Amino acid sequence: MTPILVLLFGVAPQTAVGTDLVFASITKVFGTAVHGRARTIDWQVVRRLALGSLPASALTLVWMNLTATTRVKDGFLMEAVAVALLVTAVGMVFKERLHRLGRRFRLGDPDRFKYLQPGLTVLAGAILGVLVTLTSIGAGALGTVMLVYLYPLRLDPARLVGTDLAHAIPLALLAGFGHFRLGHVETGLLVNLLLGSIPGVVLGALASSRAPTGLIRNALAILLAGVGLRMLIH
Repeated sequence: MTPILVLLFGVAPQTAVGTDLVFASITKVFGTAVHGRARTIDWQVVRRLALGSLPASALTLVWMNLTATTRVKDGFLMEAVAVALLVTAVGMVFKERLHRLGRRFRLGDPDRFKYLQPGLTVLAGAILGVLVTLTSIGAGALGTVMLVYLYPLRLDPARLVGTDLAHAIPLALLAGFGHFRLGHVETGLLVNLLLGSIPGVVLGALASSRAPTGLIRNALAILLAGVGLRMLIH
């Protein structure tokens, strides 16, 4: 959403990031409600991620406010969004390999893996907190990439998505509220995005149910990498 708003509609990077964060926090509520009813959310993992992401998001917002990064150095935001897109694309391509590595580690040295797992989850949350607050990117695709390595046996596909969505809501809310306080949310744009998301979700659900998962993932990775490179050049 952020690169679309910046590259195609000429929205200022800081406004694109802030508006996208508020948009994401609202739309993800509906998906999380579905997963909550289906009991496909691992709340312990959500708490571990939030323990790292929420303080990291708050500190990032404070830093942005003190340094006026979003008002003075829009070039920095463009580069940050581009890097986040490229990292996410690479993560999506190697997602299955990371899952196999995590599974091998989990089965080969379970005691060490379980000892490191909580701390690494908090660290993953902190990384997501910084990335999402700066760029609005990372809470979805990159979050699941981290979780497939950290919880290769515990989280099946449904619980992986549900847990990632549940964690994304408080993170997007906090980051979105911070950007709102900084004046980076455009209400009219937000309303239009929400109106467009209703048919978009329906069409996307119909398309994704009929297309191979691997094809969708690779297509998204190529798209994200291309947009990321375009933003770096821009």
